[in-house]
Amino acid sequence: AKGVTFNFVRAPHLPVHVRTDEKRLRQILVNLLSNAIKYTDKGRIDFEVAYRSQVASFTVRDTGTGIAADEIEHIFEPFVRGQAERNKMSPGLGLGLTITKLLSETLGGDIAVSSEPGQGATFMVRLMLARVHRPRARPAQDKALAGYAGPRRTIMVVDDNADHRELMRELLQPLDFVVLTANDGHECLTLIGGIAPDLFFVDISMPGMDGWELVKRLRGQGRTAPIIMLSANIGDGTVAANVDSGHSDTITKPFDVRQVLDKLGAHLHLRWIEAEEKPAAAGAVAPALRPNEAQLIELRNLGEIGHVRGIEAKLAELAAKPDNGPFVDLLRARVQAFDFDGYARLLDDPHG
Repeated sequence: AKGVTFNFVRAPHLPVHVRTDEKRLRQILVNLLSNAIKYTDKGRIDFEVAYRSQVASFTVRDTGTGIAADEIEHIFEPFVRGQAERNKMSPGLGLGLTITKLLSETLGGDIAVSSEPGQGATFMVRLMLARVHRPRARPAQDKALAGYAGPRRTIMVVDDNADHRELMRELLQPLDFVVLTANDGHECLTLIGGIAPDLFFVDISMPGMDGWELVKRLRGQGRTAPIIMLSANIGDGTVAANVDSGHSDTITKPFDVRQVLDKLGAHLHLRWIEAEEKPAAAGAVAPALRPNEAQLIELRNLGEIGHVRGIEAKLAELAAKPDNGPFVDLLRARVQAFDFDGYARLLDDPHG
């Protein structure tokens, strides 16, 4: 959207499987890449992955505003917001890099930064990630869901991040939920004037009225619907100062799709309806009908981050070649059901 070039460089012979805490590693990389995008208005962002002697190095390099010399030594301290962030009037508590450093150290690694004002910044995380030669078989996967029994439910999503709102819409609408979205607490209160949503997803950290204040106002209106708080970081106020905060549950971002559905099912007492497997899905797909390896890698990468729109765009591109039709149809069925595990299996299994 910003017109910034993204360049991914991977060293040859990376291990297929390593042993680590996937959620913490994912949050480290998402935090660093998000920061790079945030402070780069033009130019490029490089993401490099290298591996040697069981040690993985992840480097995120940007051509953004950079970090002043007197700020760089304090960049990982809590509540420190650099001049570039203050100039942008960016929301946040200044905890993102602190948490990234904490997570890197928790995984037994370290993080380093180098930068010059106006010349961009480079962050490198080094982690011991032991290669796994014989991974255990995947556990039995949950079946894809097609919807739920009973009356249609309305979900209100309040988040100042447009991508997060769209992600929730893409997840919930195909399951027959009515999804309303608002980018802050004031807009939420205006939208629901004559509506009674069945459940609220509320981001904690928002400019103006934060999530806890919105919860207070919703409860003050006599609304009893479950409220699930969305927390971007483990230290951004997931637990309100007041024990009786009025919320029903919390989810930490980046979240797992199944976790969201489990929370919905529990709080709304839903009986989920499983998607029926199409007979064609059980059949083998001839290797000749599969895209080339470079296209498969791109599809895998998009699936790993749950980028539905990116996957759909790539599938539309592949569908232009008739021979890819049957394989594209199988992948689309998995994506439309948000069955990313089944999607990954189709890409990994040469017989579909």
